Amino acid sequence: MRTAKRTLLTATGTVALFLPAVALAQAAAPPDSDRSQDEIVVTAQRANQTQVDRGGSAGVLGDKPAEDLPFSIKSYNDALILNQQPQTIGQVLDNDPSVRTTYGGGIAGEQFVIRGFTLYGDDVGLNGLYGIAPRQLISPELYAQVQVLNGSTAFLNGAAPGGSGIGGSVNLMPKRADRSLLRATANYSGTQHFGGSVDVGRRFANDAVGVRVNGVYRAGDVGIEDEYRRNAMIGAAFDWRSDRVRVSLDVAYQNVLVRELRPLVQLAAGVVGVPRVPGSRHNYAQPWTRTELRDVFGVVKAEWDVTDNAMLYVIAGARDGAEDGQYGGIQIRNLTTGAATGTASYVPRSDNNEAVTAGLRTKLAAGGITQEINFGGSFSWQVNRNAYQSFATYATNLYDTPDTPFPTPTTSGGNLSDPFPVSRIAIGSAFVSDTFGFAEDRVLLTAGLRLQSIVARRYAYLRTVTPGGGVLQPGDQSSRYAEDAITPVIGLVVKPVEGLSLFANRIEALVQGPVAPTNVPNLANPGEIFPPYRGLQYEVGGKLSLGRFNASIAAFQIDQPTAYSVPDAANPALLRYGLFGEQRNRGLELSIDGEPLPGLRVIAGGSINDARLRRTLNGVNQGNRAFGIPEYLANANVEWDFLPGATVTGRVIQTGRQMVNAANSVELPEWTRFDLGGRYVTVIGETPVTFRVNVDNVADRRYWASAFGAFGTAFLQGAPRTFKASVTVDF
Repeated sequence: MRTAKRTLLTATGTVALFLPAVALAQAAAPPDSDRSQDEIVVTAQRANQTQVDRGGSAGVLGDKPAEDLPFSIKSYNDALILNQQPQTIGQVLDNDPSVRTTYGGGIAGEQFVIRGFTLYGDDVGLNGLYGIAPRQLISPELYAQVQVLNGSTAFLNGAAPGGSGIGGSVNLMPKRADRSLLRATANYSGTQHFGGSVDVGRRFANDAVGVRVNGVYRAGDVGIEDEYRRNAMIGAAFDWRSDRVRVSLDVAYQNVLVRELRPLVQLAAGVVGVPRVPGSRHNYAQPWTRTELRDVFGVVKAEWDVTDNAMLYVIAGARDGAEDGQYGGIQIRNLTTGAATGTASYVPRSDNNEAVTAGLRTKLAAGGITQEINFGGSFSWQVNRNAYQSFATYATNLYDTPDTPFPTPTTSGGNLSDPFPVSRIAIGSAFVSDTFGFAEDRVLLTAGLRLQSIVARRYAYLRTVTPGGGVLQPGDQSSRYAEDAITPVIGLVVKPVEGLSLFANRIEALVQGPVAPTNVPNLANPGEIFPPYRGLQYEVGGKLSLGRFNASIAAFQIDQPTAYSVPDAANPALLRYGLFGEQRNRGLELSIDGEPLPGLRVIAGGSINDARLRRTLNGVNQGNRAFGIPEYLANANVEWDFLPGATVTGRVIQTGRQMVNAANSVELPEWTRFDLGGRYVTVIGETPVTFRVNVDNVADRRYWASAFGAFGTAFLQGAPRTFKASVTVDF
């Protein structure tokens, strides 16, 4: 357990966060004597309703209602974030029946599995731009919506610089000062995790100018034994609007510290099976593991209605990020005893990213046919500076984990004290699309093309002898990649009756091509750089809106090339690396949300994913299920306002079995998690106050949540029973 000093500092920081808000509230919030307490309670209870918004940002197509898009899209709003008290974006996405969250390789960063394909934290969008949001852990309190667009999006958003996003994208929309607001929240979770947040919004100059400020501070041990997390964030959103011009600026600072992160569990070479799940709170991390993340980021957006039917727009953003991590891992050698080998590394890193998108959106109509024409371009630049130091392995145990002294350094690369660039990535594109509307826009046909150029440069960490006999010094360019590709889209929406929308699409993902390894013996093409490869998606579905109730269904197929080595046709004694294989994911998704009865709200859904290996080496594992991808996912979140001001909540999350290896000889069993909660709105001095209590994993079930890892099978243990409580005052 942490020291009393740390607890005192945490409590002091929380109080300091609230003092300005309380003082401002006392000065700026006069009592409203015309409103009864019952009216205040009902209004506050209604504003607290957790819900899903059907629609969102479809990249270059703009903000659209779901019924007008030939894609599957939904958005989780800030009321859901406030009520469920998530600490990361991954905990928000626990509500989505097509998404599951795991970690990146060895770090605290979340990565998401959508339709069975990885979306790295690096490739989460912010107001439609890649590389601007913090790359590992994102505080959700800053955002009005967490949008999920299922499926490939290379045309809509451009190629993701991190090389992921084949199965879908996540986009964050910052809060706006849409009304006067002064809200303070104090919260608690885990065993010693305290904190709070402030949310202030005001409009000025006859509502032409808006300011929204959000601040967050929380720190302490979470539910996992000795895992400590601290998050400090402050963000400001400014907007100005006139009859024809809208301008916004979002800037934020986030600092996250994680100590003793419970790591992913991997298997040592030759070990096949699933280890017994440790105690739900047990932590097999070492006390010297830590990571600190610091990000300063911002986005500016401008829209100009040049005419009544034409709009020019530009969105630009930048991020300066720094990371300093002392990471640890664990590889199981004995499934019965839990005997394992521990690994350690030190990685200092910084990122400087910029991105911009600009275009013209025009609406035309003639002869009973409407058109919405989009064209423009986008650019992103990313510079990654890092270095690494590896350490000697050590003996540890999954179930009876000893505290081990910090191991001895073995190798290092780059400049640990002042990391130099190890990669530079520039992605540029030009896009054009046209959406035709027929029969009073009951039939919408979208067609578009995006020409994309990817230029990537890599730099040597160490003095290296190249295959041709040359010598690279640290910091010298080791490879350069420059490739172009055209990614088309075609989508169809048909609205046969009011409230029903049928859709179909063919769209592609675009991923930077692989590089043939240089450390494999007898390889005929070491270092060969391959052009970008596509993930091809076909999707059909329907959306139903009945006012109080929404539903959607979609069937999809996504094909993704995979790389491996085969005997070289020109010289059978050598191997040739290339994109010879394929993975095909076929699935069905169902999602419902709404208020079927007054006071009863539901967010639920499920998905089935048949992910298969195709064109495998020598036919081995041909037709087997891809590892780490659950056969099915199911979610249900229910809220019931059973009394004025009182709401009970319940959530169930179920995940089907997952294959642990490509041979399908070992599988991870299905698991189910139950969450319960409630909230109560009351009035204190004509000020609404909301009390919330949530218990995640009520049964304290021990389970492996995922077998999906960035570099192969990696078990992520589910979180233990976690109590959450908060008090929100809306002054």
